Amino acid sequence: MADPGPQRRTAPGRLHRSVPPGAPARSCAARRAVRTAHAPGRLVPLPGRPEVLRTLRERGVKVGVVSDIGWDLRPVFREHGLGPYVDTYVLSYEHGVQKPDPRLFEKACTRLGVDPRQVLMVGDSRDADGGASALGCPVHFVDHRPVAERPDGLGPVLDLVGRPD
Repeated sequence: MADPGPQRRTAPGRLHRSVPPGAPARSCAARRAVRTAHAPGRLVPLPGRPEVLRTLRERGVKVGVVSDIGWDLRPVFREHGLGPYVDTYVLSYEHGVQKPDPRLFEKACTRLGVDPRQVLMVGDSRDADGGASALGCPVHFVDHRPVAERPDGLGPVLDLVGRPD
């Protein structure tokens, strides 16, 4: 998904985790702000993402999403019609560990039923996503830039994964 910027990406996640259920009414405004920032329509897919995910599905390639975002990405993927192309989500807030901890990547590989050496990790953070390499996953990095500055989006991934023989 498009990166909403480092402050909006990390700050709302921290804010969300800091407002416990049943908190006083003044916390409700903070919760509303977080929900608004995370509304599915606020994030835009990278160029080519729907086509890339659809093509990977047609090629029989399983897809997992491993994310450190502190909220559920599934509604965002559904909003943009991408949900049917994702086989599993491994979200750090659900597992109590963050990237680059290899356990997140291992969990995704296990859920997909795929040997890590046969998985291509595609990410935009060498520090965080590079953790997949500890399991033997090859890693392909996309530039960490705004959507408008990524005209190729994820298109190059199709040259790296699941090519028909």
